[in-house]
Amino acid sequence: MTEKTNTQNDSVPNRAKISRRNILKTAGIGGVGVILGASGLGGLLSLNEGNAATADRKDIVPFYGKHQGGITTKTQNHVYFVSLDVTTTKKDELVKLFKDWTKAAALLSEGKAVGELSSNEFLPPKDTGEAAGLSSANLTITFGVGPSLFVKDSQDRFGLKQKQPKELVDLPKFPLDALDEAWTGGDVCIQACADDLQVAFHAVRNLIRIARGKAILRWAQTGFQRTKQADPKSETPRNLFGFKDGSANPDVKSEKQMNEHVWVQPGDGPNWLVNGSYLVVRRIQMFIEVWDRTTLKEQEKTFGRYRDSGAPLGQKEEFETLDLKKKNEKGEYSIPVDSHTRQSHGDGSQKILRRAYSYSDGMDVKTGNFDAGLLFLCFQRTPSKQFIPIQNRLAKMDKLNEYTSHRGSAIFACLPGAKQGGFIGETLFN
Repeated sequence: MTEKTNTQNDSVPNRAKISRRNILKTAGIGGVGVILGASGLGGLLSLNEGNAATADRKDIVPFYGKHQGGITTKTQNHVYFVSLDVTTTKKDELVKLFKDWTKAAALLSEGKAVGELSSNEFLPPKDTGEAAGLSSANLTITFGVGPSLFVKDSQDRFGLKQKQPKELVDLPKFPLDALDEAWTGGDVCIQACADDLQVAFHAVRNLIRIARGKAILRWAQTGFQRTKQADPKSETPRNLFGFKDGSANPDVKSEKQMNEHVWVQPGDGPNWLVNGSYLVVRRIQMFIEVWDRTTLKEQEKTFGRYRDSGAPLGQKEEFETLDLKKKNEKGEYSIPVDSHTRQSHGDGSQKILRRAYSYSDGMDVKTGNFDAGLLFLCFQRTPSKQFIPIQNRLAKMDKLNEYTSHRGSAIFACLPGAKQGGFIGETLFN
């Protein structure tokens, strides 16, 4: 069952039209405070309801459901991805953190603040406020747990060792990897995707704030795609090399394909992860200055696709089935043997759901070039049978390796969705 996106949440009643700014004025001017609590149309309005009054209900992706959002959801314009290390050693504190995160994520997904405004001006606000007045912008918040949450430095900190899936282990070192410890691993991840970067950052910032004393930030990366305003046709997004990225994705609208390739099924491993998915993250630096000096013909041979249309070489349409046997007038394979398309495709049996974003972090001070590349995110049911064999082929034969370097890497088990009244991670911790 695929999740709904861009649909109105009929279970949420309409709210009185009042802005957060007006609430803040009412609470602060002249030192006069107001009591803010849950109420209906005729009562006092809480701060966490302010945005819902003006938010377009069509840009809300429901947080609760069978699966987490941000996996098969239509890809938003921006991502803010963070990896965290858990610092508490107490399981009850970790469980409380996930419960608090669940409540906050549900509010944030509806364009609401994470807590009510206190009438005491000498206390910090519970919400950081930079998203006040903004819509939810199709925000999705996706939580995952890494191998080190189960066993770290040979310690079973939370009594979870027996629940660790066989698939949830650190990825092997692939040929040509140049991983930086600063961009690898993590006990927990949060992926916040939204059509507005400030909304995504606000979500992550407040979730990390809630985690203070229990978890700390390990690494973080922002990412972007073309905006929906700039691409009203919603074509396959292009990476910083100018080529379409994600043409070979399975169909997220097909329950059969999602169950086969993305969602963990009963019998795959521990039942707590059923309806979840495995997320592989790779931070790939792209040497765009070298690429920019490469001829178009060579670029297309490297990818195995035409840059303009995204169609496989020797074919006409982007989404055509690859014809790996087709040859050109010289008797050579139209799609070169070492091309990215041919190597990633293999025999066609291994499919992953790519959800990649470009990144640009200014200048690489060591080289004076752009520090830019791809935050590669992909979801799958069984990493050992999907991403790992694909990446092994790419690492050995992909001509694109001449223009890229893998600098960061992590794997997480993205938890199944939560029901209202429950919490993310409930199946794992109970």
